[in-house]
Amino acid sequence: MEFEEQKSYFLKKLEVELPAYLTYHNAAHTQYVVNRAVEIAREEGVLGEELLLVKYAALYHDAGFLIQKEEHEKVGCQIVNREFPDLGFHKKQIDTICGMIMATKIPQNPQTLLEQIIADADLEYLGTDLFDIGSDRLYRELKHFSADLSRKKWLEIQISFISAHHYHTDFCIQNREPKKKENLQRLRRELETLV
Repeated sequence: MEFEEQKSYFLKKLEVELPAYLTYHNAAHTQYVVNRAVEIAREEGVLGEELLLVKYAALYHDAGFLIQKEEHEKVGCQIVNREFPDLGFHKKQIDTICGMIMATKIPQNPQTLLEQIIADADLEYLGTDLFDIGSDRLYRELKHFSADLSRKKWLEIQISFISAHHYHTDFCIQNREPKKKENLQRLRRELETLV
């Protein structure tokens, strides 16, 4: 099966099967991460088979949410190990894809360039003008699981998370880090108004 065909099938599966309260970890987020992963990979000089593996890892990086929220990266790897041999992937390729999926687990600790690409693609929005949209979607999703999550607490969580976060690829360090710092300063100013 060609990647575009598989992408169409799998995004539709996510749209149909994921619960509506997953306002962040949904098909739209997966599509975004695929697009960003391809962009970052190309900027980092990744082509051919490796680029294809990046695409599949990005497509399936949150597949585990179809089954459970906790340890979803590990569950996603179980799905990949079960389904990808039928797509024509051999063990080494599947292991590479699983390594990339596991690299999105927080706290991120990617070991290879491909893992760095997926890790950065997953959190690329932190350093873009789309930050507020992504942040709001994640806030609504987390509020479903923790109804008492206040705006002030959410700002504190985000400030702590973004302060500790760093991009791994040269492309994101150069092109996303400056905007991420701006977004962080804006959050700090907003928190000050709530204290």
